[in-house]
Amino acid sequence: MLWLLLLQVWASCLWEGQGEVVTSFESCLQFFYQSVIPDNALTPQRPARICQTLNNQQFFATLYDKEKRIPVYSAYIYEPANLTTKHTWTVEPQLIRSNLSRNMKTVRTLRNQYHVTIQKIIDSQAVRVDYYRSGWDRGHLNPNGHHSSLDSRNATFTLTNIVPMYPTLNRVAWKNYEQQTMHSKSQGCQTTYVIVGAVPGNSSISRDRVNIPSHIWSGACCETNNNNRSAWAAIAQNNQNQVDIITLGQLEVKLANLYGVQNVSLFHVDCPRI
Repeated sequence: MLWLLLLQVWASCLWEGQGEVVTSFESCLQFFYQSVIPDNALTPQRPARICQTLNNQQFFATLYDKEKRIPVYSAYIYEPANLTTKHTWTVEPQLIRSNLSRNMKTVRTLRNQYHVTIQKIIDSQAVRVDYYRSGWDRGHLNPNGHHSSLDSRNATFTLTNIVPMYPTLNRVAWKNYEQQTMHSKSQGCQTTYVIVGAVPGNSSISRDRVNIPSHIWSGACCETNNNNRSAWAAIAQNNQNQVDIITLGQLEVKLANLYGVQNVSLFHVDCPRI
């Protein structure tokens, strides 16, 4: 009986340790339209699937590339609002060790409260110092402006949601897409599901630690008020200030070419590709 009790406790601890970095997105499928995740065509060799959690609440999902130290994509529900936030940059504890907190934490908190060394943190993922004087912005995949609460906005300021982005693109053309095009395209949508991603490039910052994406892309799918479905997409080269607005089908073809695979599927088949 004692052995069985210890086994149950051990299994419970393992389950709780998988609260954020998970083996699949089963516990945060609500951020994907019809609970369908992108196929494996974009999955890197060393993936981490993260149900992004702050204050014990999930806000979006991220597929993270542990080798290149950038997210492959982040998936979320588009809920914009006019809010002012004071953000704090965080990292993902369970990329360091699976039994650490499922909630994103600051580097200071991990060092002072959890006694994690700075080297362990740096080895596991990108940190703020990687971007210092790099000439590249810390570009959100899932932008804070697409969320309607303080916690959901603060949750986007995790380094597992950030890629090196060409500053002009981040501050002008891509910002216009996030703020203006998304607002226009989502008119008449009941719920808009979004996946924003980055295609790995051939260069990096911080002594080859953090990959610089060659392209930034976004796809969206929604059910409209008259029970139809609408979808759209965008892609930008990460060295120019230009965003191309395209169909979802065109984006999937472009991503297949960029990744050198036959097909890419980002959303449920009901989302229109044309």
